[in-house]
Amino acid sequence: MNTNLKFKAVVFDMDGVITKTALTHAAAWKKMFDDYLKKREAERGEPFVEFTHAGDYLPYVDGKPRYKGVQSFLESRGINIPFGDPTDSPGIETVCGLGNRKNIVFNEVLENEGVEVYQSTVALLNELKNAGIKLGVASSSKNCKPVLERVDLLDIFDARVDGVVSTELGLHGKPEPDIFTTACDIFGVKYSEAIVVEDAISGVQAGKKGKFGLTVGIARENNRKELEEAGADLVVEDLEEIGGIEGLNIQFRNLKKE
Repeated sequence: MNTNLKFKAVVFDMDGVITKTALTHAAAWKKMFDDYLKKREAERGEPFVEFTHAGDYLPYVDGKPRYKGVQSFLESRGINIPFGDPTDSPGIETVCGLGNRKNIVFNEVLENEGVEVYQSTVALLNELKNAGIKLGVASSSKNCKPVLERVDLLDIFDARVDGVVSTELGLHGKPEPDIFTTACDIFGVKYSEAIVVEDAISGVQAGKKGKFGLTVGIARENNRKELEEAGADLVVEDLEEIGGIEGLNIQFRNLKKE
């Protein structure tokens, strides 16, 4: 353990932070919602307004648990359908049915295109691991484990709190801090001694709400301003800008002095 480091743990989001799957999710959401909205136009005469990345995905869906994302977007359009049950088939017109349909589309894209990682994040993960820092992955995705297995990163983490674990434990999704605080509880590290790394507005809000020692926002969507307004202590476009573990330590230390 590097005794000069002021923090003891780092908890990473997965999609858009570790793996380049955020855009895969966005494409799957768009296909599912556009198909559904076109169906409503055909059956109910409601004018079709397409699901857009900046106007819909980022503010209503990004980073949230699957069914919460469905609900949030539908509410924004004034659409009210039954919540249903997580066992609903993808053909049923419920919040859960639509969420399950999206997951099928996501897994099809994943199977066809594979998974890529952000090399700068992997380099930082390895550096932190070698320094004895506790590592967590906290993701709303129920696909977290298989995705990390595909890129051979599952075993680097000391704790994984994802959509599956959240359901089992009854945790609230982002913007509530539950998945991040639970990871720290598993390590036995105080939240004030941990760092959260996120690319979603809802995730940054969770980091701020949980009173973590440092919340880092990654602006991969040209959304630096939005991440700062959501409560990020530091915003970068890629983790390579931080300068590795020493750069992270400086940022953590400087924030503590403020």
